[in-house]
Amino acid sequence: MSATDVLRKDHEQIKRLGKIILKCYQNIYEQKTIPFSDLEKINLIILEFLDSIHYSREEDSYFACVGSYGTLKKEIRAFMIEHEFSRRIAKNIAKYLQQWKNGINTSEPVARFLRTYWIYLKDHLSKEEEFFSKTEKEVLSQEEETEMFEQFQSQITITKKIQEIIKEIDYLEQQPWFKS
Repeated sequence: MSATDVLRKDHEQIKRLGKIILKCYQNIYEQKTIPFSDLEKINLIILEFLDSIHYSREEDSYFACVGSYGTLKKEIRAFMIEHEFSRRIAKNIAKYLQQWKNGINTSEPVARFLRTYWIYLKDHLSKEEEFFSKTEKEVLSQEEETEMFEQFQSQITITKKIQEIIKEIDYLEQQPWFKS
């Protein structure tokens, strides 16, 4: 297995989360009830998995390694900007979700930012998949892929956290509001 394979596996889980986000914002727009605890789980997954784990792997290791060759810098810069955009959307989801939980009806902004996040994910993941294919073929050596993979795997707390997050995604996929 390679570092690129790990990032692609992350993308599989992110796509599952994307389906949950899609169903969630659609239900909110249709004024169907979704437990706040489930909305908070979604936001926590966005913050912990996407930002703290996946983006960290890309920004701190993968992009740094690819960028060290002086190639694909424009693409890497664009991804970094998109990651920051993602973080801002997540902050807005958290802000309006907290207001909603405190009794202020901010369901529309929550749904709007979830929808924005879903659109962002679809676009971002497709561009990254193309980037991964290009880096595998043209930039990274097998040794670099293996070194980064070993670095990813050596972070035991992150590996455990990913397992917990996958369980949370499994849980959300089993909820009645998602299955309906």
